[in-house]
Amino acid sequence: MKRIFVFAVFLAMSFFGISQTLDKLNKTVIGGLDEVAPFKEGLAAVRKGNEWGFIDKEGNLVIDFRNDILWNREASNVAGVSSLRYPEFKEGMCIILKMTDEGIPLYGFINNKGEMVIEPQFVNITPFENGYAVGIYGKKTFRGKNEFQLDIYDYSFTEVVVNKDGEIVLPVQERFNIMMSKNRYKLPELMAKILSNDLLAVKGNDNQWKLIKVELNGN
Repeated sequence: MKRIFVFAVFLAMSFFGISQTLDKLNKTVIGGLDEVAPFKEGLAAVRKGNEWGFIDKEGNLVIDFRNDILWNREASNVAGVSSLRYPEFKEGMCIILKMTDEGIPLYGFINNKGEMVIEPQFVNITPFENGYAVGIYGKKTFRGKNEFQLDIYDYSFTEVVVNKDGEIVLPVQERFNIMMSKNRYKLPELMAKILSNDLLAVKGNDNQWKLIKVELNGN
């Protein structure tokens, strides 16, 4: 029994020593992370709580933690913002969001330096592909004040093709029945998709698709 006890103590001391050695060898670069996403375009998103940052392949935090990076705990297969499980860069652009006074998220983009390149102004949008994205642009117009002296706004929405400078290069169709109050809001479906630089598919209100000839040069 004594030999067994001595052997167990020896193993514990050996393991403790190895653990200390491994801790010294395996230097922690960033700790306390809740989630680590795969690398895309040389950057990987890392999460602390509800904030995400981005690291390079050396483990350096190149974009600091921030709370406006888009992600979904339960991603869908539907095109647009709901499809992104993790934050990621695509063609050097990452989707961010900003909440309106009404509690509705609007989406825009930062570049791989963390700089704002397209202000949040879309109620839904795809990541960029071949230089373009499809989004629903929302325009807010002040209408006046109501009897309680509260500001009243009108909203109009257009589904568009946008380039990486944030310019609308092709208005596709007007969109209706998008409610901009928090208790009635539902993420609107994107009803257009780019098939090529020469062809756009658009679904109308009758749920029928049509093909439209376009001229997109790509970036």
